[in-house]
Parts: sequence; structure tokens; C-alpha cells
Amino acid sequence: MSLRTALTSSTALAALAASSLLLTGCAAGEDAAPAPAADGASSSGGGVDPACSTLTVDFATYNPLSLVVRDQGWLEAALAEDGGTVEWVQSAGSNKANEALRAGAIDVGSTAGSAALLARSNGSPIRTVDVFSQPEWSALVVRGDSDIDGVEDLRGRSVAATTGTDPYFFLLQALETAGLSPSDVTLQNLQHADGRTALDTGQVDAWAGLDPIMAAAEAESGDRLVYRNVDFNTYGFLNATEEFLSTCPEQAQTVVDAYEHARAWAQENPQETASVLAEVAGIDPAVATATLERTTLDVDPVPGEAQRAVLERVGPIFVTNGDVPSQEQIDEALDTLFETTYVEAADPEAFAAEHAGHSS
Repeated sequence: MSLRTALTSSTALAALAASSLLLTGCAAGEDAAPAPAADGASSSGGGVDPACSTLTVDFATYNPLSLVVRDQGWLEAALAEDGGTVEWVQSAGSNKANEALRAGAIDVGSTAGSAALLARSNGSPIRTVDVFSQPEWSALVVRGDSDIDGVEDLRGRSVAATTGTDPYFFLLQALETAGLSPSDVTLQNLQHADGRTALDTGQVDAWAGLDPIMAAAEAESGDRLVYRNVDFNTYGFLNATEEFLSTCPEQAQTVVDAYEHARAWAQENPQETASVLAEVAGIDPAVATATLERTTLDVDPVPGEAQRAVLERVGPIFVTNGDVPSQEQIDEALDTLFETTYVEAADPEAFAAEHAGHSS
């Protein structure tokens, strides 16, 4: 079951009434997919390679599974058996996660599918190893007293969006539905939280929002979602650097195993998951619940045709908008982005039995 179905509609209404507060080419060797541990297990048994002694992974409020894994300490428990440690780095948005991945500051990071494709199209050596959610995390938001009632009303208006992220690409697709182009609006490139502030203080007329900040804006400020389209939201992608995958395949398998265990745990424990999100995001639990009700975790975690279909629609926008020089780069990136070996070998039940203890 998904969190959408696990939580009741009455809770969603309460949430919105309640209140408080989220880059051409192929790198050498990328077509030779690194093999995970033969038995799909984590890094137990024989000591950890010094190069893999520290796993650096992000957590993000738009990735509930990252919050659960971090909160429960499962990675720490799994890596500690061989003397390994975990460092957690918060990503404020897909663009920030992509920056950290490209710089080698993190081994594993959370982005929207669109952002992962954009990054790889522009030469970032990343692979998608797991699909963590199918969210409706983006929409177009206006103030409660705004005279904007639809996308067509955005002509000549100012709109805040974080370039390189799903809300930004959501905005571009939404404009197209009304026969508008990016030149018909004034785009303010602001990080997600700053976009909400700019909206509420009247510095912009609309905002391409992102949950859970968007859900908080609805509950706290009375802001309105004037355009929604779940098909314009790309999936949640868990990405790893190619260097990490080739150097530390056992640790990579451990991460994916932990994520797949977290998926089951979150669906079985929706209120606890909402509490974790609320604490990390600094929002009211009811707002966290509303956010999770717009997030489907019960999806096939293996990146494949469903995700490719969504990205094939978004990719040409990159070229039209000047984000990627050519469609050929996008096609090549899409052909090499998915690395399914780890999630296909994932054994979340064995991981839970060995590392999760009472929290499984």
C-alpha cells in the first residue's frame, strides 16, 4: 500500500487547516556496470576498503526514505561491523544534491528524475540506482488573495522557481499548456524556501513550489495551488557517483538495501514517518502528513520504462531552454543513466534481520 492510501482523507483536510512549515557525454567505463556483493549483502565480512571507510550520503525533506534511514541508524549499524562510518549531508534541492555529487562531496544523493537527467546530459558522472518515490511534489502556487486563477494569468507576471529542479521544469511544462513560453514571465531563480518567502512578501506573483514547503505555505499562509499535474512531476531518483559504484560496490548495495527496507517501514509506519519529516523539516506533523499524502512510495524501485517515458518528455525542454546543447546529449545520457544492478539484487528482509533490530 502507498502512504496515499494508508493515510485518511480526513487527515489531509486537517493538515491543510493546521499549521507550521524543502548536469555531455559518458565518463570512461560507465557502460561496464559494477557488480554488487554476490549475495546482495552489505559490507559485512572481511573488513572495509580504506577508500570506502566513510560513506557520505544526503538526506532531504523531499526524500522521505532518506529521513527514515537516517533516523533509524541502519546504515551506521551495517557499516560499523567493518569499522565504516556514515556522514549525512542535507540537500536543500535537487540542484544542491547535483552540485555535491559532481564535486564528489557526497557518494549518494537525492534528486528529481529531471534533475538527474540534466546533470548527466551535461557531463556529471552519476547513475540512478533506485527510485525512491513517485511524488506530486510540485505545483504552481499563488497567495490567497491573488487574482491569478490559472496558468494563462501568468503572462507578464513574476514567478519564483529553482532552476535545475522539478518545480522549474514543472513551470516550463505548465506554461506550454497555456501557449506561453518562459519569455512571457519574469523568472526569479530562488532556492525553494526563498521562493515561498518571495511569494508571501509580494516580491513575486507566483511560485513553482516544492513540498513540504508548499504544504506549509498552504496551511500557514493560506496560499493556493492554482495548477496541479502529477504527470509533470518526475520521479524521485537516488543517484550515486560512478567512482563510488566502481570503488565501493558493497557499500552501494548496503545503501540500496537500506532504502528498500525503509520503503516497507515507511508504508507500515505512516505516522512515525510523518513525525520524522516534521522534525527534520521543522513543520507541524499535520503538514508533514499532507505532504506524504501527495507522495507514493509503493512504486517499482527499479528505474526503467516508466521513468524513461517521463524523461523523454522533459529532455527536449532542456535543449529549447538552452540548458543542454543538443538532443543527442540528452539521448546518450538517458541511455546510460540507469544502473539497476543494485536494486535488482536488493534483499531488504535480510538487511532488516541483520541490521534493523527492533526497528524492522
